Amino acid sequence: MNLEKIMSDLEKKHPGEVEYLQAVREVLESIEEVYNENPQFESAGILERIVEPDRVLTFKVPWVDDNGKVHVNIGYRVQFNGAIGPYKGGLRFHPSVNLSILKFLGFEQIFKNSLTTLPMGGGKGGSDFDPKGKSNGEIMRFCQAFMLELWKMIGPETDVPAGDIGVGGREIGYMYGMYKKLASEHTGVLTGKGRNWGGSILRPEATGFGAVYFAQEMLGTKGLDFKGKTVAISGFGNVAWGAVTKVNELGGKVVTISGPDGYIYDPDGISGRKIDYMLELRASNQDIVKPYSYEFPNAQFHQGKRPWEVKCDVAMPCATQNELGFEDAKKLVENGVVCVAEGANMPSTPEAINLFIEKKVMFAPGKAVNAGGVATSGLEMTQNTMKLSWQAEEVDLRLHQIMKDIHAQCEKHGKQADGYINYVKGANIAGFLKVASAMLDQGVV
Repeated sequence: MNLEKIMSDLEKKHPGEVEYLQAVREVLESIEEVYNENPQFESAGILERIVEPDRVLTFKVPWVDDNGKVHVNIGYRVQFNGAIGPYKGGLRFHPSVNLSILKFLGFEQIFKNSLTTLPMGGGKGGSDFDPKGKSNGEIMRFCQAFMLELWKMIGPETDVPAGDIGVGGREIGYMYGMYKKLASEHTGVLTGKGRNWGGSILRPEATGFGAVYFAQEMLGTKGLDFKGKTVAISGFGNVAWGAVTKVNELGGKVVTISGPDGYIYDPDGISGRKIDYMLELRASNQDIVKPYSYEFPNAQFHQGKRPWEVKCDVAMPCATQNELGFEDAKKLVENGVVCVAEGANMPSTPEAINLFIEKKVMFAPGKAVNAGGVATSGLEMTQNTMKLSWQAEEVDLRLHQIMKDIHAQCEKHGKQADGYINYVKGANIAGFLKVASAMLDQGVV
């Protein structure tokens, strides 16, 4: 593999797509050795094929606001790789959405889904629509207009979208209602559905729960657990909420959450009523965390800053891509962080990751740590196919086992001679080998 030539060619084909190119480079650097040991991958052009999406679909989404004004947004669906199952990945509604971000997310999703061991390919989609400040009626009309185009491209055995940033149970409901009307059928075509119409219990919490289960396995390799540990978490959406909830259950103390406006430091710990308040913050449809400090006066709000300056044992970035940079990583290392587990997709920059690995800090990437969300979506698909609904205990038990299995795969492929586990390498190799082998079996298609 000539990594620099491959990256140079990709940059010429896809100029300016920095997030996508960053994600590709990270994976290729990790798998270079195992790729070179398998000449059949080279002869089948696996690398050249896996870094390009099967198809990229874009469409306009015209909708009318409450005042009768017409707006036009752009909708996307990136169907990246379907070698091991139907395309599976979320829909993101946020002003920052563009093709580069969705390609990076879809590319990551290939390997994340592979790690779950469930039969799901990788995809991603969304729109530059901003749900913030919109009425329920406006969001409903947008979702219906979005699905008027998307429904032709998806299906329970073709492509199964889920939620992501800006797309929760409300949006999934509006989209599913329109899909059902257009397709004239009840199917498991979307996940994250309401529990009384095909959804799986624990799905909203699953990504956060799974991230904590994975981090618990990481700590276990050093004979540690969450009891008595101080935990810094970023974000305040579903992932952060699930993570905060599970850390508390396991005896840890969460002291931070964050939003685009800054971060909250709560020395008393975020537990009990405070966890419920996180849901109220999210339901307010305002992307800010400052009101937390009004509700709980002992908490401190740090405007425009990130929580990584707070002394902690475990750091879990659960917000968005590239939110933890080199200086943040340096501060965490100086403060004695033991474990960094990514609850979001690619939240750490390459420079930050390299520092953690250089300093032998336990670090695991989002494609492994946050795979619990899509794993539970896969379990929802199974329940839909069987026309059954499992109890919370069964879903949680299956999720916990999946995260333990993902950790075992990462450990197997990432353990170094000195005993340090390079989870980035382990996750990428484990995810890649399964997809590459399936592509080999199925020929050049």
